[in-house]
Amino acid sequence: MKIPFIRPRANGAADRKAMPELKALSQIFASHDGGGDSAPRGYAGLAREGYMRNAVAHRAVRLVSEAAASVPWLAYRDGGEDAGHPALALLRQPNARQGGGEFFEALYGQLLLSGNAFLLPVIAGARLIELHLLRPDRMRLIEGPDGWPQSYEYRAGSRMRRYPAIGPGSVLHLKLFHPLDDHLGFPPLAAAGAALDLSNSASRWNRALIDNSARPSGALVYQPKEGGNLTPDQYERLKAELADGYSGPARAGRPMLLEGGLDWKAMGLSPREMDFVEAKNGAARDIALALGVPPMLLGLPGDNTYANYAEANRAFWRLAVLPLIGRTAAGLSGWLSGIYDEAINLGHDLDQVPGLALERDALWARVGAAGFLTDAEKREAVGY
Repeated sequence: MKIPFIRPRANGAADRKAMPELKALSQIFASHDGGGDSAPRGYAGLAREGYMRNAVAHRAVRLVSEAAASVPWLAYRDGGEDAGHPALALLRQPNARQGGGEFFEALYGQLLLSGNAFLLPVIAGARLIELHLLRPDRMRLIEGPDGWPQSYEYRAGSRMRRYPAIGPGSVLHLKLFHPLDDHLGFPPLAAAGAALDLSNSASRWNRALIDNSARPSGALVYQPKEGGNLTPDQYERLKAELADGYSGPARAGRPMLLEGGLDWKAMGLSPREMDFVEAKNGAARDIALALGVPPMLLGLPGDNTYANYAEANRAFWRLAVLPLIGRTAAGLSGWLSGIYDEAINLGHDLDQVPGLALERDALWARVGAAGFLTDAEKREAVGY
């Protein structure tokens, strides 16, 4: 509980005597932690301050990564679908420790928090048997003489391993667009860094407000009839008594005993100061916007521009999830084609996506009513 002490203005020697106490007063007014510092923008900082400490960022990242990981994979070879291709079995169970859903949820989460994802192949003989994810914050890109990536250095504790960037056993580097970096991606959550700091600071403010009797502090005014100031010992004792006896939720509402010319002046929040509630909601909407999640899906007030929840969910899939899984499928297709030494085109079975059911029904209705199309043409038009 931070309490400012207001003393009557003095002149001359009394003013000079009060000067050393101004430093202590400035420390009392410094009621918030963190100051104007921003949260770290690296992978570890965004993971800690965003995904692990901010409810909006946590839920938005989970919505995108879980939705993207839930779409079944398809494989095409020689112009047709190949349901028995070994790549599909590998994507369903990438390694002994992770299933396909868990693996790709982590992959998409790393893309959102880091802008990068690294896949390591495990090849036995000439057969690809496992895929593993490498944490982006442990990876360092090594450039060759021509400026292009030559290898990747991965450090875990005291151990270091180096993997090639191209050729057999090379690491697949998936990345999002970065306007200022030729080799690494830009995390979407970093674009909402200021909103993330504001949202976390507002949460800490609310917690501190509750800890201080759910209201802002007041001021103790010392105005004895004979004039003068508190002695340093009295000043420190009063601060200690206030901190020990009147701060914290367990002591909320406890009556204060005043003596010796002390008077309590309560302070309130002006309507302008209370705008931090709207600022917190605005920060939450900015975080959702950066990750491509409509605020309606997160239960945020305002910005409900969609007619209903179903429309917001469809926009979420079309504008956030499908582009993400599409670029991932394209990257995996080229990488696995080199490992299997054949052209493989990976895709997703969008007919299994509940969020696109209305679009699929409308397409089938239009195609079914097209009498000028043959059955074979109708099958092709709907993706069969």
